[in-house]
Amino acid sequence: MDFGPLWLSVQLAFTTTAILIVAGAPLAWWLSQTRSKLQPFVQALVAMPIVLPPTVLGFYLLILLGPNGAIGAWWVKVTGDALTFSFVGLVIASCIYSLPFAIQPMQNAFEALPKKNIEAAWTLGASRLDAFLSVAVPLSTRGFISAIVLSFAHTLGEFGVVLMVGGNIPGETRVVSIAIYDHVETLNYAAAHQLSMTLIAFAFVTLFGMFVINRRQLR
Repeated sequence: MDFGPLWLSVQLAFTTTAILIVAGAPLAWWLSQTRSKLQPFVQALVAMPIVLPPTVLGFYLLILLGPNGAIGAWWVKVTGDALTFSFVGLVIASCIYSLPFAIQPMQNAFEALPKKNIEAAWTLGASRLDAFLSVAVPLSTRGFISAIVLSFAHTLGEFGVVLMVGGNIPGETRVVSIAIYDHVETLNYAAAHQLSMTLIAFAFVTLFGMFVINRRQLR
């Protein structure tokens, strides 16, 4: 079995998940606490990757990240390299594509927190940042576990977005989903079966583990 695409997918999923958890937690907290009229608008933007076809999202990301795009042109000017058809471009696209799978579990966990816990931290002199890090985050472990598992698994299996933005460059952007597609196109069903069964087994084990951990925390 060719482990190259599988290892590249794991690297992509790990990097994407780490970024989404660190950068997404403050956004999830804001969405759970704010009364701003902008909240529905931001929530709609966050959730759009769930309903948009991956090719539509990938097409506009290709334009945006391309050498002539707003972000892509700036990146070329700073680094001399293109974002499209690169691992960095895949990370950016994956973060956007998997964003709702990280934000929504954390937001739900934050909304379920008793407000008295946060208010007690404030009355004891904790700043809003201290209350968030020392009270809200530890009490929202289930939400963070769900966000990590769903973001990682979703990124690991994505196809349309990574194909549009990253193409099919061995060792650089050829992730496992694209490798499976290539094997099917060349009628190499045995190789496609091996990679597919690996993803199926991983998906089941990770989801099973998440449900077991969450169930234990409820007791």
